[in-house]
Amino acid sequence: MNTQEWKNKLYFGDNLGILRDHIPDESVDLIYLDPPFNSQRLYNAFFDEQDGSRSKAQVAAFTDAWAWEDEAKAAYFDVTTSATAIGVALSGLHDVLGTGPMLSYLSIMALRLMELHRALKPSGTLYLHCDPTASHYLKILLDALFGSENFRNEIVWQRTAAKAHATRSLPSNHDVILLYAKSSNTTWCSDAMFVPYDLSNLPTKTARKYCHLDSDGRRYRLDNLLNPNPNRPNLTYEFLGVTRVWRWTKERMQKAYEAGLVIQTAPGRVPQLKRYLDEQRGLPICDVWGDISPLNSQARERLGYPTQKPEALLRRIMSLSSNPGDVILDPFCGCGTAVSVAEEMGRKWIGIDIAFVAISLIKQRLAKAFGRELSEYVVEGMPKTLADAKAMAASEPDGRFQFQWWAVDQLSARPQERKKGADSGVDGLIFFHDDNSGSPKKILIQVKSGKVGRRDIATLRGDMEAQNAVIGVFVTLTEPTKPMKDQAFDAGMYIPVEFKSTPVSAIQIITAQEILDGRGVEYYALQRATFEDAPSKPSKTRPIEKTLGK
Repeated sequence: MNTQEWKNKLYFGDNLGILRDHIPDESVDLIYLDPPFNSQRLYNAFFDEQDGSRSKAQVAAFTDAWAWEDEAKAAYFDVTTSATAIGVALSGLHDVLGTGPMLSYLSIMALRLMELHRALKPSGTLYLHCDPTASHYLKILLDALFGSENFRNEIVWQRTAAKAHATRSLPSNHDVILLYAKSSNTTWCSDAMFVPYDLSNLPTKTARKYCHLDSDGRRYRLDNLLNPNPNRPNLTYEFLGVTRVWRWTKERMQKAYEAGLVIQTAPGRVPQLKRYLDEQRGLPICDVWGDISPLNSQARERLGYPTQKPEALLRRIMSLSSNPGDVILDPFCGCGTAVSVAEEMGRKWIGIDIAFVAISLIKQRLAKAFGRELSEYVVEGMPKTLADAKAMAASEPDGRFQFQWWAVDQLSARPQERKKGADSGVDGLIFFHDDNSGSPKKILIQVKSGKVGRRDIATLRGDMEAQNAVIGVFVTLTEPTKPMKDQAFDAGMYIPVEFKSTPVSAIQIITAQEILDGRGVEYYALQRATFEDAPSKPSKTRPIEKTLGK
């Protein structure tokens, strides 16, 4: 693909179809995937209130539960009839496991792994993040797909401290990351295999070896300068009163001595080399990663997404197996950690997710983190016509919620889950400041994809009063009726107290077609906030490109 034509891409939809239809053969340098585990749990994305407390409102992000139903059955038959080694492996797992949640999970994953393998360049690498309940089965599939000779590592990441909840087994506190190369000619950055020494917490062996301190406080050890080959006449000479077969020429030895790198601890002793600790490559990384902490509730980069991984984990992976300008693909991109780190490290990127709330969160995250320096990117899979919006709303199993999240995202609002109590029927929120009081104003958004009427506007008006919202927005897939418009008109206008401006309708009805035409919520703000903020990134040195964003 022509580098000049490249645009980073964020896809909304099922990654299987997107991989097949949009990702060319051998076009990706590094794949990181953190798919839902087979944990039989419903995960939710949480969003913080404006005072920083955790909101009780939740938005379903994805269901991490699998059943032997139509999709899994179709995937199983597709893989096992493909006449490939992975098909044979999956068939064997069927004989071992039978039909059930695990085989469903493995069948759906196998079909996607085949597409990912196709998309990976010969020099590319795949990192599959999973948990110990399925890692051994996934490794069988990956051995069959990549070839066992291309297995590189089973990385253990300690994701949490051990807890004493388990009574019949040891506590589980790690994830597994399976590392596979596409070929023997894979990209591997050996310098990234080392981390700088922590001088306040050196390994015992290192501290004993580098036990000397110079006048500047730098640690060093004394190293041998003798040549292992005793038969080197050209390197045999006298230095500081000692004749030996040296590693270096006499000229180089003299320069090192003058620079203070060669010392003689006492007259007549063999001179030695001062080898400084801070000039070494660092501590080698092994396949057990306990030095990257998981995100706790107070972590600055935490966005509230249920399975969010720390950026340091993705930085290490990309440092090891990619170079600036390489293409990074995350087919289960969630809240976009891989996408954000790829942007930060000067890589090109492709992110895919089936939950629209994830797409919305990633857009907000990138805009906050990189601002004007954000590289140009496009979002694919969004409704472009009213027919597309209707098709989204009618899709199974959760089309009405996807339509709801799409509408809320297009209005630059924060999604809310329907729940009992004061927030019943509220699908989105916008907080903004239009005065100097310090208290944010609230806009409520309700979205309907079915039949609508005057009563819906009356309900919105009641919710606004109950929650002290100054503006209410009603989004409808169909055209509003005249009684609905009349009810909205009767709600009157909203005018900021301190910053006088043109009045705006207190209740605004917006159709899906108007959203597609670019209409947004009408209000005046000095400052606004939607999602919990991602931390801003330091300025990058690469050229600033055009920024897309709504």
